[in-house]
Amino acid sequence: MSEAYDYDLVVIGAGSGGVRLARVSAGLGARVAIVERGDLGGTCVNVGCVPKKLFVYASHVREDVEDAAGYGFSVAPEAVQFNWRTLRENKDTEIQRLNGIYQRLLDNAGVDLYRGNARVTGPNEVSVDNETLSARRITVATGSTSDTPAIPGREHLHTSDDMFYLDQLPEKAVVWGGGYIAVEFAGILAGLGVETTLIYRGELFLRGFDGDVRRFLAEELPKKGVTLRFNTNIDAVEASGDSAYQVRLNDGSTLEAGLVLAATGRKPLVEGLGLEAVGVELNETSSIRTDRHFQTSVPSIHALGDVIGTPQLTPVAIEQAMVLSDHLFGEGTKTMDYRNIPSAVFCQPPIGTVGLTEEDAREECGRIRVYRTHFKPMKHTLSGRDERILMKLIVDDDSDRVVGAHMVGPDAGEMMQGIAVALKAGATKADFDQTIGIHPTSAEEFVTMRDVSST
Repeated sequence: MSEAYDYDLVVIGAGSGGVRLARVSAGLGARVAIVERGDLGGTCVNVGCVPKKLFVYASHVREDVEDAAGYGFSVAPEAVQFNWRTLRENKDTEIQRLNGIYQRLLDNAGVDLYRGNARVTGPNEVSVDNETLSARRITVATGSTSDTPAIPGREHLHTSDDMFYLDQLPEKAVVWGGGYIAVEFAGILAGLGVETTLIYRGELFLRGFDGDVRRFLAEELPKKGVTLRFNTNIDAVEASGDSAYQVRLNDGSTLEAGLVLAATGRKPLVEGLGLEAVGVELNETSSIRTDRHFQTSVPSIHALGDVIGTPQLTPVAIEQAMVLSDHLFGEGTKTMDYRNIPSAVFCQPPIGTVGLTEEDAREECGRIRVYRTHFKPMKHTLSGRDERILMKLIVDDDSDRVVGAHMVGPDAGEMMQGIAVALKAGATKADFDQTIGIHPTSAEEFVTMRDVSST
């Protein structure tokens, strides 16, 4: 490694991708520094995947207690008490523990951590507040942040980041948006006892997901206490007393709420980094333009994760970090494959998906076979709850390969991880058919579907 610089690599952003890049690169012999102005772990650890999943668990407890009656357990409704502050404080303790783990990982790898605001001041130079670091390579891994619409009363809007630190839960909430963050928080709020309305400007939420999944969730989510209002938008939000708001909609109606969550999109965190001044080109969406090696228009500067506009998933950023560290300091043989990336939406009920949607498969494959089933999960035969599961396989008719798998129902994310391995390996429908199911489980339906639903 060159001694002409303070470091071989300076990483800006200590989220999941940045930390992995720093650690692995240091393990390959590079002298590495990482810069972070906030908490270690980035969005995922602090205001994303981890705390959100903890809140999802909490939002299911009341329902689980209610379901217990069908199994012979008697629990008086007045005995079920929920304390928001307890949940919030316990969540904070867990996040602090994870921050400590990230700190130890960096320390053990020999990575120098700088706390402060980073700015790229040259192709090989990063300033951190009043200190300047020189580096043979620079990587931007700053992630993304919530982007709230510029409407009257914008100052009254909350973002998903705020949801983890509320002083108290409101009696009523409006969630604005149609993406996975919106449907997840709508389910969390409703599960915790908040009267929740989800507002979306389009005909159906979760654009980009399989059509059956979207329609099925629209039928199931109201059963969880979420009121859905499609083809509707928010024009303005006005304060109307202590901790209360009037939400004016584009159809002329109004809603009262103690909280208005804007989950209408995210934008790359590039502001203040000085990238354009040193020649780093941005896309129209303000994401950083990179090639397949994550190199920007400035050869010594790379970028990865949410900030480059690829799928906003923690495992994607981590895999990008593995590929980039190999490219910069290893053998340079690893490549990034964005096909068949599994994902889950922890709404209620949750979604698990991998591969092509039916709509995309029809365009890409031509002739396809679709296998579809929906049923009441075994648990609710005694609980009496009106909840159903959707499972779906999409098969390329010419090759018999399974090119898409989708599910809405309990443990969808857990099941889809295994299905993703099968799709990555090129499994055919015949392979699924020859696999013996685990009985009695919902998962066995993925290997017992025989009747073609549509072609």
